[in-house]
Amino acid sequence: MGGVFRTRDVGATWTSINPGIFVSGALALAVSPRDPNHLLLATDSGLWRSRNGGRDWDVEAPGILTGPAFAAAFDADGQRALVAGTTTLFRDDGDRWRPVRTPAGAAPARALLAGAVPGRVYLAGRSGLYRSDDWGQSWANAGRAIEADHVDALLAPPGRPDDVYAVAGGSVWSSNDAARSWQRRTGGVPGHGVEAVGFDSTTPARLWAVGAGQVFRSDHSGERWRPVGKPLPETLAMALAMAISGEVIVIATDRGVFRSADGGERWELPKEGLPAHLAARVLVGDSRSPTTLYAGFALTGYEDLQTRVRRSETASSRSSLGNIVGGFGLVVLLALGVIAAARHLAHKLR
Repeated sequence: MGGVFRTRDVGATWTSINPGIFVSGALALAVSPRDPNHLLLATDSGLWRSRNGGRDWDVEAPGILTGPAFAAAFDADGQRALVAGTTTLFRDDGDRWRPVRTPAGAAPARALLAGAVPGRVYLAGRSGLYRSDDWGQSWANAGRAIEADHVDALLAPPGRPDDVYAVAGGSVWSSNDAARSWQRRTGGVPGHGVEAVGFDSTTPARLWAVGAGQVFRSDHSGERWRPVGKPLPETLAMALAMAISGEVIVIATDRGVFRSADGGERWELPKEGLPAHLAARVLVGDSRSPTTLYAGFALTGYEDLQTRVRRSETASSRSSLGNIVGGFGLVVLLALGVIAAARHLAHKLR
């Protein structure tokens, strides 16, 4: 019914690495670039940390990081981390978590992507796209040229520190100047659009995409696409992330994880180890080991959680207003009672 799983063979077999208590709402996972055993897991009930590859987990700052954690990222040097809460961002410099300024309209974040340059991070917000070069201390608007209300996914190819790709409005967008300018890369992709993109770390110039159950490949960084292999067996499945290693393609969808070992010619759901037909909202690779992947499952997605957060905030505001009004009414009643008692006493003394 959910949780976090790891594979060492590009999805052929999986092992559960759930935290100490049952976790059904894995929303994001970050792997330290300096220590592959150092993990941050963002869930619908808070943030967890493991320093031994998922064998043991600790709840992070439960008094500060309350409610869902929507996204997490390690800096390129592995020394710092960012996590997106419901209304703000939190930064860890190795000793404690503290809030940092969040761009207006960006919370809760849809994704955090660390750049190859230490201190650089990209934030795909509830609306807009932003870049920081000082690990969240300040932000610049980086999404004005993208023709969409928000960015659904972000990806950075290995070995090209200024390159970043975004999926927004069903299109692939690319930037080669750290998100200062953007180009749409949808030539050859049918009108149904792109849902997720991925790279093969062994061939970084080759970009992969999936939309409406069909995989596409571009051998020139997204300039032109062509269909590859056969469609997924469930063409209505919405792709959420993908990972590629040689001929092996792994796609996380809202109906589970699909895998092909022959470039998309044959597809299968993993027979063992993973939940079937449950939304796989996390698919993250280990930069040091191309065959290692993490998959996370959640019953509730970003949009539903965001709606719940808004309802909770509205209810809280109404409750606070009701308390204020009720308290004011009580004060008025007490004052009227004092006035009435004083008048009664004055009448008796006459």
